[in-house]
Amino acid sequence: MRWAIELMAVQYGAEPADFKPLPGVGAGAYEIRYRDTSGAFRVIYVAKFANAIYVLHAFQKKTQKTPKPDLDLAAARYRKLIGALK
Repeated sequence: MRWAIELMAVQYGAEPADFKPLPGVGAGAYEIRYRDTSGAFRVIYVAKFANAIYVLHAFQKKTQKTPKPDLDLAAARYRKLIGALK
């Protein structure tokens, strides 16, 4: 549950320990990267809106490269979020 701690850090204005931007998902989208003995995990979120941090997708990674279906799902959720916030 280290990713939950990382999201809390973002909530309080800090940066996660290991993250990278995902501009292909949407402006302001980031990926928290976490690894433990059971594998590699990712949480894709956006925190550019004043009211909340939105988690777009969370998953266990099975390959070196982030799978396109996971990125596509996060991007679709991002677009839906933008539509709902208008």
